[in-house]
Amino acid sequence: MTGPALEGIIAYPVTPFAPGEAGGVDTAALTALVDRLVDAGCHAVAPLGSTGESAYLDDEEWYTTAEAALAAIAGRVPAVVGVADLTTRNAVRRARFAERAGADAVMVLPQSYWRLDEREVVRHFTEVADAVSVPVMIYNNPATSGVDLSPELMVSLVGRVENITMVKESSGDVRRMHRLAQLTDGELPFFNGSNPLALEAFAAGAAGWCTAAPCLIPGPVLELHRAVRAGDLDTAREVFYRQLPVLEFILGGGLPTTVKAGLALLGLDAGAPRPPLLPLDEPGTARLAELLAAIA
Repeated sequence: MTGPALEGIIAYPVTPFAPGEAGGVDTAALTALVDRLVDAGCHAVAPLGSTGESAYLDDEEWYTTAEAALAAIAGRVPAVVGVADLTTRNAVRRARFAERAGADAVMVLPQSYWRLDEREVVRHFTEVADAVSVPVMIYNNPATSGVDLSPELMVSLVGRVENITMVKESSGDVRRMHRLAQLTDGELPFFNGSNPLALEAFAAGAAGWCTAAPCLIPGPVLELHRAVRAGDLDTAREVFYRQLPVLEFILGGGLPTTVKAGLALLGLDAGAPRPPLLPLDEPGTARLAELLAAIA
């Protein structure tokens, strides 16, 4: 299975909404945000992840977002489209749509109301992967999906399904990244999805960092990656600790909420998050403004 050479900083845009609770996807703002991420030097763009509020979009909004984001990326960098749904049928449909629209890879997050056993997880991933020809990234994010995938299970899926070729590990436990490396002799590309673990994850051998942080602070995020790749640990530590307060704040306050507030502070109105999520409150916005000013 061949595909795009994914590595480095994979940027996750929010999904901008027009004003009002019934506001649909603001494709012009989404295009502007994608342009900013690509122009900043991010190595790939991944719409419709958790940051993109994919769980809060209806089907037509999801299709609109996928098409608009892929059109804006326009092949300038690899595009990884997030695919998540409670049902395998809908996940297959979205994965196929993403492939037709030009995605270079799909990132599959299993979601569950009823707890899934290993047999059900394997069938879900296998059916989605079999429905497309592009590479599939396994996404483990138990905090949002209700499904926790062990390193052993993820490695097993990579071994048994040809186009499942990489993993995004977002449990917040760096030991799992070490385990992924151990189980595959360092051959499996895995990506860090936990912002506060960025430095540790690179030290553990992560191929890249999947993050919404470039929406607000692309310079320091990319500088960290450059320092790591150059083997300059002193610079990497300095750059990481400088951005860590922002990383912790946006994660702690909920990525759609905090990133949209930060974008507004930076002059790009991405609208409010979709209810039941609420916009960042005034004290939170003031604190975020202070943090962004300190790192500028």
